[in-house]
Amino acid sequence: MSTRRPVRHRMVRISKPWGWELVWAHTSRYVGKILHIKRGAALSYQFHRRKDETIYLLRGELALELARSGGSRRRRRLHAGDGVHIRPGDRHRMTALTTCDVLEASTPELEDVVRLEDRYGRAPVARRAGVERPGPIGAAPLARGAKMRSLASVRGGKVAQGPRPRGRAEQ
Repeated sequence: MSTRRPVRHRMVRISKPWGWELVWAHTSRYVGKILHIKRGAALSYQFHRRKDETIYLLRGELALELARSGGSRRRRRLHAGDGVHIRPGDRHRMTALTTCDVLEASTPELEDVVRLEDRYGRAPVARRAGVERPGPIGAAPLARGAKMRSLASVRGGKVAQGPRPRGRAEQ
C-alpha cells in the first residue's frame, strides 16, 4: 500500500509582454512551464546565477541567442522537437520566428533572472560597478535593501489561474 500523497499544484498563467507562461508544476526541487511566445516577440537577453533549465520547442520556430559562460554570443534556429540545456551563467534569449510553445523544465529559482537587454524596458538602465542583481521575473531588479514580494504582488494582480488539471499526478 502506497503512503504517497497526490501532488496538489494550482496551475498559474502569467501574462508577459511577449505572450504568457503557464507554470504547471512547482515544487521545492523543480518547475515545469510552458512559454507561449507571440511571433516576432523576444524574451530578455539574460542569465541566471543558480537556475539550471532545459527547453524543448513543442511548436513553432525560434531563434536562440546563446553565449555559454565566458563565450561569445551565437544565434541558432530551433524547430519543433529541438531541445537545449541552459546552464547557470549562460546568457540567452529566445525570439519567436513564428508563434511558439516552449516547454521548460528547471530548478525552482524563479526569481533568479539577470536581464542584460530587454525590448520591453525591464532591463536595468545603469549597472553599478558592472554588478547586476537578479530581480523578480517581469520586473526591474530590486533596489538595494528592497524586500522580495510574492509573485502575485509583483505582477500587480496580473497572475491568472490557469486551467484546472484533470486527474491527479502522484509523486
